[in-house]
Amino acid sequence: MNLVFLGPPGAGKGTQAARLSGMLGIPQVSTGDILRAAIAASKPLGLEADRYMRAGDLVPDAVMIGIIAERLQQPDAAVGFILDGFPRTIAQAEGLEAMLAGMGRRLDRVIYFEASEATLIRRLGNRRVCRAAGHIYNLLSSPPAHPGVCDLDGSPLYMRDDDRPETVLRRLQVYREQTEPLLAFYEARGLFVRVDAEGDVGAVAAALAALVAPQRTR
Repeated sequence: MNLVFLGPPGAGKGTQAARLSGMLGIPQVSTGDILRAAIAASKPLGLEADRYMRAGDLVPDAVMIGIIAERLQQPDAAVGFILDGFPRTIAQAEGLEAMLAGMGRRLDRVIYFEASEATLIRRLGNRRVCRAAGHIYNLLSSPPAHPGVCDLDGSPLYMRDDDRPETVLRRLQVYREQTEPLLAFYEARGLFVRVDAEGDVGAVAAALAALVAPQRTR
């Protein structure tokens, strides 16, 4: 099963992608993770992406599509994948569509995580990240065992600058401007479904499992 998770910052896409990945036995493909991996492995596309990033520029869509294509050709993605964080624009969606077609593959579903602005602001304001490895916690739904300390490596937790209240509204505005047009794009292709992301992690996971269950028999 080939899936794309869409939704605004704080909607819980990454958390649910990790859970569903284990359930279905397909990889969660986070663009941030594979970009860092490609750079660390000194792959040609990774080195090209790194040059843009070091210059403070956005990585071109063609480079990102190439890095994603390399990841989806790995054995663990042969039976499916969950794309988390990509595409973000119509141009990226068109590039992804063409890339998959060239591989003889297609998307099965595009799942949109729907949550109110108030919920998103509350979640992002309570998110904390460990300094050593980037493990993510939420003070409301998934707090660390000991306040301010990562359960996995003992490093201190901190609030990212882009999770601070003064920047969250801007992030949501950018999302609406750049990414919401994708909803109509995928609706026109008959791939688009919504999941109510307002509930707790378990409730959203149950709703998500019900959405993808019919696809598992294909």
